[in-house]
Amino acid sequence: MDYGKNFLLSVIIFLSLTLNAWAIRIKDIAQFEGVRRNKLIGYGLVIGLNGTGDDGKNAKFTVQSLANMLEKMGVTVNPKDIEKVENVAAVMVTADLPPFARVGSRIDALVSSIGDAESLEGGILLLTPLRAADGKVYAVAQGPISIGGFFAGGMGAAVQKNFPTVGRVVSGALVEREMEGNFNDRNLLSLALRNYDFTTAKRVAQVINIALGGNFAEPMDGGTVGIEVPTEYQKKVVDLVSLIEGLEVAPDIPARVVINERTGTVVMGENVRISTVAIAHGNLSIEIKEKPKVSQPLPFSAGETVVTPDTEIVVKEERSPLFLVKSGINIGEVVRALNALGVTPRDLIAILQALKAAGALQAKLEII
Repeated sequence: MDYGKNFLLSVIIFLSLTLNAWAIRIKDIAQFEGVRRNKLIGYGLVIGLNGTGDDGKNAKFTVQSLANMLEKMGVTVNPKDIEKVENVAAVMVTADLPPFARVGSRIDALVSSIGDAESLEGGILLLTPLRAADGKVYAVAQGPISIGGFFAGGMGAAVQKNFPTVGRVVSGALVEREMEGNFNDRNLLSLALRNYDFTTAKRVAQVINIALGGNFAEPMDGGTVGIEVPTEYQKKVVDLVSLIEGLEVAPDIPARVVINERTGTVVMGENVRISTVAIAHGNLSIEIKEKPKVSQPLPFSAGETVVTPDTEIVVKEERSPLFLVKSGINIGEVVRALNALGVTPRDLIAILQALKAAGALQAKLEII
């Protein structure tokens, strides 16, 4: 066998073993551009409510919308004459149009009250056009609303479960228009990483090139990999995408520590390292007790009652040993070292912030 072929085979085997150390499918860390859901939105009316709809005196837009709808049906009414109608509510209707959704397919619609309605329970959503960002109608929604909660009230009390002013019309939106474009006609594909990283982008391109047997993939930046469709996959792009999504790669994760001070949560990645540093952490508590003392004069004497404060201050500081942490330890050793100090999550947050300030924490510290 030729030396060049031997060398190439060795490189391929080495890359395969390296990238599969803890490999993840490409479809789990990236997605192809253009293959996504599109947001739809529309304004509509819900009818059939049991007196829990909008108050016509406060929600003028509901009354006006109802009057306009009736006029389109040949019924002319004065908006002031229907202000007391309480079984109608104005709502915003939203939906997600899946990629490659075809005309006639059905999707769920989410209905949310925008007036002062108390509940949408038992209501029916009237025909509502749903538009995308380009202003075109892609679906129409209509049907009974399921809210998963309830509202019941009287003159002096009310009982509510969940959010009765938000509901869902299950399979209530009918797709009327498809997104333009034929996926199989593409000659170039763009793969977008969900978490940008230059090393991961390079590894993804390497894995794809190995699978396709040529230089068809190239990292464009830290978050995008460009792929040229090979000749054998022309008009069969779906097969190519299926192949690529099933490939496995080991993503590179930067060292990062995420802290939520409100909840005391600390999350650290496996690449977090600490330089040689000595740590000592102790708790300081100050307790102040105020006990007023009353000096009462003898009966029928000329003295006065005097109140004098008696303040007691107690300061407690826990003694903590100085703990040496050696350079380059991994996350497991970091946790064991901090546990040796008996720290709580709150203490851990303070220690990590101090380590970062001292330049000993070799990771990005994020506080959310």
